[in-house]
Amino acid sequence: METHQSCFSDCKLLPFSSPLSELSLWGQPLSVSQPPRLLERVSTICRRRHFSFRTEEAYIHWIKRFIFFHQKRHPDSMGIPEVESFLNHLAFHRSCSASTQTQALNALVFLYQEVLDKPLGQMKGLSRVQQRHRVPVVLNVSEVKACLEVMSGTCQLIAQLIYGAGLRVNECMGLRVKDLDFVTGSLSVRDGKGGKDRTTLLPRQLIAPLKKHLLKVAQLHQSDLNRGAGFAAMPGALYKKYPTASRSLAWQYVFPSSVLRLWSDGKMKVRWHMSDSTIQKAFKVALKQANIHKHASVHTLRHSFATHLLSSGTDIRTIQLLLGHRSLQTTMIYTHVIEATKLVTSPFDKL
Repeated sequence: METHQSCFSDCKLLPFSSPLSELSLWGQPLSVSQPPRLLERVSTICRRRHFSFRTEEAYIHWIKRFIFFHQKRHPDSMGIPEVESFLNHLAFHRSCSASTQTQALNALVFLYQEVLDKPLGQMKGLSRVQQRHRVPVVLNVSEVKACLEVMSGTCQLIAQLIYGAGLRVNECMGLRVKDLDFVTGSLSVRDGKGGKDRTTLLPRQLIAPLKKHLLKVAQLHQSDLNRGAGFAAMPGALYKKYPTASRSLAWQYVFPSSVLRLWSDGKMKVRWHMSDSTIQKAFKVALKQANIHKHASVHTLRHSFATHLLSSGTDIRTIQLLLGHRSLQTTMIYTHVIEATKLVTSPFDKL
């Protein structure tokens, strides 16, 4: 069995929002001279099962928190009582939500079942946080228009596309040039939530601004090529299967980063997409400038997209497909928004 020192001597407790890059695991080759450490084994199995980057990030985060909660004891020496103690601590002392506790539970079940080969079984002492069904925050049409009008440049275009196509922020940032189809007025979302692909709307009014934007992307890409760079990170091992495709314009991100970074063991200089935080911060500023006092984020534009389609008579099944929801029940939450905002006359107004 691995010693506590060898497994966790370099671990440090991270806040909830810490990126996986701080764990020094993503993209690091495993050592062949010694057995892989616990978190390296977790990372390896996540990738073998084609889990998303965010899932791997979340699982490693919760496993680290679990270990430090029990004073760096190795999980192999713990079991159901320790798992229940940690999860109950999140519920009673950290006041976490039901979804947060469920995420932590899933991470630990994965650790014991898939990594340590010691399934936990039934946990009778676990106190689950009650699930609360909340209506999402939605901006009305006037508020959306006011927010978008005070924005400018690339951030404005990103926000317009998120609202116009109903995209998640990471889906919009991950768009490649080849994913836009100006002829059919559609765009393809690759490897969305749950690893699914889908096709959604490309607003006609955004075709001209996007074409103009892509001219700048092409110029930037040509400049990178002239400097011996111009590579785009490709999913899986596609860069090995199609070695020249990585330098083509088609694979470049629609919203590229302003800096080049090393990739593939430092052999390639690639230009990733913009950071999610860039548009998040810009949208927060826009809300303030537009004098909108709602607890909204850029993801609210996606909620607004669905709600406004439903208000205009689009059937719920079509909206489900456009949003990429696995279950219709997830999409049905927007019907509650519509019901709450129907034009019903208050009896007070009849006095």
